Amino acid sequence: MNNHLKSIPKFAYIFILFIYSCTQSPAIYHGKGNSAVEKQINNIINNSGLSTNMGIKAVSLRSGEVLVDLNSHSLFNPASNNKIFTAIGALALLDTGYTFQTEIRHEKNRLYIIGGGDPDLSLSSLDSLASVVTKSNLTVDQLIVDDTRHDSLTYGEGWMWDEGAWWYSAPISALSVNDNCVDFIINPANAGEPAKIQTNPESSYYTIQNESMTVNDTTGFEKIKIDRDWQNGTNHFTITGHIMDTTSTDTVYRNVEEPTMYVGHLFREMLERKGASVQSIRKGKTPPSAKLVTFHQSQPINQSVKNLMVESDNLTAELLIKTIGFESNKKQGNWNNGLFQVRTFLHDVVGIDTTTFSMKDGSGVSRYNYASPDQFIRLLTWAYDNESMRNQFINTLPNGGINGTLKDRGFPETVYAKTGSLSGVTTLSGYIFKDNDDVIVFSILMNGFTGSSSPFRKLQDQIVTALSQS
Repeated sequence: MNNHLKSIPKFAYIFILFIYSCTQSPAIYHGKGNSAVEKQINNIINNSGLSTNMGIKAVSLRSGEVLVDLNSHSLFNPASNNKIFTAIGALALLDTGYTFQTEIRHEKNRLYIIGGGDPDLSLSSLDSLASVVTKSNLTVDQLIVDDTRHDSLTYGEGWMWDEGAWWYSAPISALSVNDNCVDFIINPANAGEPAKIQTNPESSYYTIQNESMTVNDTTGFEKIKIDRDWQNGTNHFTITGHIMDTTSTDTVYRNVEEPTMYVGHLFREMLERKGASVQSIRKGKTPPSAKLVTFHQSQPINQSVKNLMVESDNLTAELLIKTIGFESNKKQGNWNNGLFQVRTFLHDVVGIDTTTFSMKDGSGVSRYNYASPDQFIRLLTWAYDNESMRNQFINTLPNGGINGTLKDRGFPETVYAKTGSLSGVTTLSGYIFKDNDDVIVFSILMNGFTGSSSPFRKLQDQIVTALSQS
């Protein structure tokens, strides 16, 4: 042993080893892929000056050659790359013509609105249902909202308690409308006056306190902020901050508490605007004897999956998981039975060892999700090789420079991929279609950094560009 180390007390030596073991791993890794491509990727990583935990794998689907393999069996939080599992699972486990149905039934002066798990029910569709009801001249004393097709849990395991009122963290319900959000349309007023705020929908279900101010200079400027009193579980929104008097129209989206009652309240207001009178509203289960009045049928499920992937819609992801669970037993859908069906599919059909990863929700919001680049490569390869799945799935992915989260990443149209983002997490997995008719399937997972994800996304972009040119 070195004489200097001999002079160090035993406890201090152990401490040094502990500190050394906790340091970040170097940014450059030794993998098992194509030597030329891997050397190029390593140089890109090294020249970026960035250091974080990362796993990368890329494979040529034409030749089967592994181009890059860096930590590909290590587990990472996939963030919204988790939606790849959900999307392919939904397309495989639910019929491609599968639709969601929102029903209106009636019995003994009670009107029932029954949620079918539709992630895309719109305000206009809800209003159309109200029109049919009022034209039916039914006697309605009580409106009962029925969300029992799914369980009553509105937030997934491992979701952060303080996600707040943002669109991406809307609570989950089998009876949902307008993404369980309120749209705030913001315009400036005259200097010194509060910003002009319009909402869609207009409703008494929520209240607004507008403390914003229109200004004509940037002195002490604070950006407009709209927040809901989510800590106390209310639907009271407060608007603060400043808006320049030259600003153009902007729209922001904030979620609501109790989405099932939100739908019911909106439906009651729609009925009353059309002349019907509803004395009360409550949650409940529809009796089998209640007669069908009308229903709204969604578009086929592939449209919902496209919205899931292009918009990275978390509500859609969780409703798909719970719908898969419902269809497995025809009783009630929940995260447990839905995720069990997806994991079983991934294991039995795709061939992924599901004992080595963790899938706790459908969207990737959970901090308890873990998967490896190799597992994404296996699934994406399976989807491409399965001809009936290939076009369905690839057409749901964001397309470079065209739409969704890849619209502004600078990728060519030959890239189809899903992004993922949480604090300290950025991920990107998908396909690169090359001019020589080859297709490269890739997965890049990065975890553990602090601060902005922008430089790490730029590094991903450089890696994808290098792969497309390889």
